[in-house]
Amino acid sequence: MVDYDLCVAWNWEYDADFIRLLLEACSSYTLSVLQVEPPSLEVILHLLISQQVRFTTFIDRASDEDHRFFPLVEWASAFAKHYVNPHQKAVCAWDKAAMHYRLIAAGIHTPYTIILPPYTIQPDIAPVDLVPLGTQFTIKPSHGGGSQGVRMGASSFSQVVTARKEYPADTYLLQATIIPRNLAGHKAWFRVLYCYQGTYLCWWDPTSHHYAVVTNEELKKFHLGALDQITRTIATICELDLFSTEIALTSEGVFVVVDYANDQIDLRLQSKCVDGVPDIVIRAIANQLARQAALFRECPTGS
Repeated sequence: MVDYDLCVAWNWEYDADFIRLLLEACSSYTLSVLQVEPPSLEVILHLLISQQVRFTTFIDRASDEDHRFFPLVEWASAFAKHYVNPHQKAVCAWDKAAMHYRLIAAGIHTPYTIILPPYTIQPDIAPVDLVPLGTQFTIKPSHGGGSQGVRMGASSFSQVVTARKEYPADTYLLQATIIPRNLAGHKAWFRVLYCYQGTYLCWWDPTSHHYAVVTNEELKKFHLGALDQITRTIATICELDLFSTEIALTSEGVFVVVDYANDQIDLRLQSKCVDGVPDIVIRAIANQLARQAALFRECPTGS
């Protein structure tokens, strides 16, 4: 039996830089790492099932896009001592409609939202009152990431009718458009990345998708401490180890969570692509993941 401290499954070419940083961090903790990519998947599954190989911690960066990785997910769910973003918890977090209700119950501000049933369950719905949403609003399916299926700048019920047919089995959210406050030339729109109690606050432009790290000086000057507090509350709700959230500060001074808990998160480096995450943040996340794997190696029961 060969034991590995960490297993990471990945299949996206643009994850290569993140994987490189993760391996560097694991090396600093003297962790043994098993990488699973599409060409090696079948062989490694055989080794796992035949009890020739096992691992303590599992990171999944593949199964959401490639269902061939599901047997690996099932093995990890049953036998790995620690699973970063356990699949069942991730599935719950993917449901934006369910997360919407959970966030409201926790006292977190969200955009004014109307939730509609799936088209397959109720194909014909009476026109709803769109006035509270304002002159323009966003239509989004409850599931899916990367803005998939999202329609911004909607203004009529006919657009809602059409959109519901695109993903007919999914619940739909109609959300008021949030206009962020201007803070010294910055749109007060933020993306916060969370990893094992660490929060990484970034300015984020919803149009260009450009990140910039919030400095300690900006944190104090603009009184942005609530970003950390809100993100930690979301972590308690969704119970994910690694995710991102989008939060806007309105002209009324209210922090509104615009996008709830994103998993999987895009971990491309800013040094390699203009809309990537700042390298310093990716390095910190890679180190935090390695550190947690080291803790589970020393105390594999998680106690």
